[in-house]
Amino acid sequence: MDGTTPDGRGAVRPDRTALTKAFAASLTGTALEWYDFAVYSASAALIFPIVFFPESDPLTGTLLAFSTYAVGYVARPIGGFVFGRLGDVIGRKQLLVITLLLIGVTTFLIGLLPGYATIGVAAPIILVALRFAQGVAVGGEWGGAVLLSSEYGNPRKRGFWSSAAQIGPPAGNLMANGALAALTFALTEEQFESWGWRVAFLLSAVLVGFGLWIRLRLEDTPVFKALQESGDRPEAPITEVFREQSRPLIAAILSRIAPDVIYALFTVFSITYGVQKLGFVRSEVLTAILIGSAFQLATIPLAGALSDIVNRRLLYAVAAVGGVVWVAVFFLLIGGSSFGMLVLGVVVGLTFHSFMYGPQAAFVTEQFSLRLRSTGASLAYTIAGVFGGAIAPLMFTFLLDRTDSWVPVFVYIMAMGVLTVLGLALGRGPDPAEEESYVAQNLDAEQLSARES
Repeated sequence: MDGTTPDGRGAVRPDRTALTKAFAASLTGTALEWYDFAVYSASAALIFPIVFFPESDPLTGTLLAFSTYAVGYVARPIGGFVFGRLGDVIGRKQLLVITLLLIGVTTFLIGLLPGYATIGVAAPIILVALRFAQGVAVGGEWGGAVLLSSEYGNPRKRGFWSSAAQIGPPAGNLMANGALAALTFALTEEQFESWGWRVAFLLSAVLVGFGLWIRLRLEDTPVFKALQESGDRPEAPITEVFREQSRPLIAAILSRIAPDVIYALFTVFSITYGVQKLGFVRSEVLTAILIGSAFQLATIPLAGALSDIVNRRLLYAVAAVGGVVWVAVFFLLIGGSSFGMLVLGVVVGLTFHSFMYGPQAAFVTEQFSLRLRSTGASLAYTIAGVFGGAIAPLMFTFLLDRTDSWVPVFVYIMAMGVLTVLGLALGRGPDPAEEESYVAQNLDAEQLSARES
């Protein structure tokens, strides 16, 4: 059983085992999300045109573009609306079991899906439907994952504990690229195109199994248990967020835009720009991104922990300004087509991203009242994703195509940086005493005794 003990202030503190489980449970879901994202993106470019979208059929070509760009991002806000509210109604744990199962099952089914040659146009249609289901699940996963780790941890160290979900992107990218590289090395090109690519999708079952094993063994968070005891769970959380928490929602949405845009530049657009404009080999750019992602496994939790010591909003804002400035430096550095400068530029760029992304989960969740945290955080995450990560690669490509210069791209990123700093200014700082007092008041002595180590 997971144990908790009251501390000197009367707040509830789970034992180290429960904290470790919650951290791992939070990280697993987001790592699976980004593992799937990376595998799907690579497969969409290399394999799906052959297996699901033959060039001879215009309809399937349209579906490919739709599935690659629009479906995942359009579906996420739907997931935020559907699943985010469930986290405030049925609990963080139950929400995360549902979303992890949905993400895992759909990813696994993609690995089993027959191709166009076998079932015709039904193949790409089913693929798009599965991608949509993944997006819906992902829209609810992030908010619940952040709350699971942060509400089990000390609220005075929320930056570190909530960073578990933020480690997911680099961890998932590294695992996906590692799996694809191993399969490419072990198989012939014919074997990889025939069945090898499916293995990468089927391997997601390992992550799902591990994540479910952890999540099913956890109790719900002390905060949600306190909400249950107080009878203060919302009946219409989405309505309440938009009616009563509009300023926190706007602040949280704006705070997420610059990190998403900068991440898209260094992990997506840099491949196109580096290969097409500067003559880098694709493997060189991918290697630089993988090195930067590896550094993020350490810099993201470091940034989260640091935000518990210094002013969280100030650290976030400094990183946003630094990240924007570094974009200009990055383009100047790589102009000479030096691989060393490319690696340096990407690593430093992703480090600035880490110092926004690490504290981000804590900042977003602490904008909302305890009873609306899951709904508010999920809505902010998914809505910001549409205006940040979804649009950014398209804007970069459009601006570069129209002007043949990186300067308009930098101006666009600078504008997004201004929006994020504005969001940080609108937001509020942490108030850990609020959570500590609420939990202590609403979990009675018998409950606390039953949960003690």
